[in-house]
Amino acid sequence: MGQELALYDIDCPFCGERGNFATEFHAEKKKPNGRKVLNFDTLKCGNCASFVQVFWSAGDRMHDLRVQPWPLKISRAPEHWPEAIGRYWLQAKKNIQDESWDAAAVMARSALQLALRDFEAKGNNLKAEIDNLAERGILPTIMKEWAHNVRELGNDSAHPRPGQPPTDPRDAGDIVKFLDFFLRYSYSLPKEINEYRERKGGKTDA
Repeated sequence: MGQELALYDIDCPFCGERGNFATEFHAEKKKPNGRKVLNFDTLKCGNCASFVQVFWSAGDRMHDLRVQPWPLKISRAPEHWPEAIGRYWLQAKKNIQDESWDAAAVMARSALQLALRDFEAKGNNLKAEIDNLAERGILPTIMKEWAHNVRELGNDSAHPRPGQPPTDPRDAGDIVKFLDFFLRYSYSLPKEINEYRERKGGKTDA
């Protein structure tokens, strides 16, 4: 929210420090027949003295930005996701980076089940909860089938047996990839749609 660049919300891609920047250079470009202003900022990290470039633009009530280079390591979940779901998702992503395939599968499966229950899924197990959300139209058919695949792959790591082989790295990657899509569909897309409606409900460029 707001029309000033949210420095506090930018992570340094080099040292991971968050919100510790000073503006070294600023340039603007305005549309000839409109009010929109494109901003180009070069920021200097106060911790490691590295530079990042930020491209951003503000509307009447909010602004959006793109940063380059972007951090290779994920340090936080999107703030509009429920905290517990974001925590499990973040652990799944970090376990993928660390090549801890079993742990990644378990954390992704846990995040999925927690998200389903956030939508008040009914059932005594994950299979029933997936089916319930699909029957209610909350989960599209194609995502229902993928969710069951995730459930089956995650079950092996969540309920291990003696002599069981380790989780295949490709399977762990597929589980986390589905989780990314599911959480974006469930939480990020509705937020983006609401922001679009708010923007269209306000003033627009001619």
